[in-house]
Amino acid sequence: MMGPAHSLSGAAAWLGVGAAAAALEHPMPWPVLVVGALICAGAALAPDLDHKAATISRAFGPFSRGLCEVVDKLSYAVYKATRKPGDKRRTGGHRTLTHTWLWAVLIGGGTSVMATTGGRWAVLAILFVHLVLAVEGLLWRAARVSSDVLVWLLGATSAWILAGILDKPGSGADWLFTGPGQEYLWLGLPVVLGALVHDIGDALTVSGCPVLWPIPVGNKRWYPVGPPKGMRFRAGSWVELKVLMPAFMLLGGVGGAAALNFI
Repeated sequence: MMGPAHSLSGAAAWLGVGAAAAALEHPMPWPVLVVGALICAGAALAPDLDHKAATISRAFGPFSRGLCEVVDKLSYAVYKATRKPGDKRRTGGHRTLTHTWLWAVLIGGGTSVMATTGGRWAVLAILFVHLVLAVEGLLWRAARVSSDVLVWLLGATSAWILAGILDKPGSGADWLFTGPGQEYLWLGLPVVLGALVHDIGDALTVSGCPVLWPIPVGNKRWYPVGPPKGMRFRAGSWVELKVLMPAFMLLGGVGGAAALNFI
C-alpha cells in the first residue's frame, strides 16, 4: 500500500486497541489514545525504510535518505544469507527484513527500552520522529507542498506539548505499566502495532509480504504471505483509494468514539 493508507490503517488500529481497552475496563486516558494513534500512524510508514522512494526516505532529508540506503543493503544481505531454494533471486532488500514480525518486535522493544532508560529527551525524540512521519502520512498533500523545516517544527512543537500533557498525573505516562521506572514503557506497543499493520497491508497487494520470516514455509524462508491472488490489488489502485482508506477512516472514528465512551 501507499504511505497515506498505511498511516490511516495504523491510526485506526490504535484507536481500535483503545476501544478494546475500554471494553476490558482499562481505558486509555485521552492523551494516550491521541499520542498512540499518532505514533502508530508514523510507525506504519517505518518498514519502508528499505525503499529509497518511500515517504520515510524524504521525511528527514539527507539523513533518512542515507539511512534508507543502509537498511536496503542490510536487508538484501540478510535475504541472501538466509534464503532457501524456493525463494526467488532479487537485486534489492525492499519488502524483506523490515517487513517481518521479528523486525516489528525488535523495533518496538527497542523503543520501550529507550523510553524507560533514556529519560525525557528520549521520549521527546521518539515522539518527534513518529509525529513527523504521521504528518507525512496523514497530511501528505500539505506536507508535499510545505518546507521540510516547517514539518519538523510542527513535529517538535507537538512532541513537546504532548510529552508535557502525558507527564501530568493521571494523563498516561504510566498507563498499563505502573511499576517504578516503567513510565512510557507502553510507547513500544504502537510501534509494534504500526509495523505489523504495515505488513498486513502489504500482504494484501500483488507481491504479498514475508511477515513470517524467519519461520520457513515449505521450501521458502521468505514466503510472501497474502490472500488468494484474485483478492489482491496493486498499490495505489482504486481498491486502496476508494475502499480501504474510507474504511480505515470509518473504523478509526468508531474505535475512537468507543475508546472515549461516546458510544
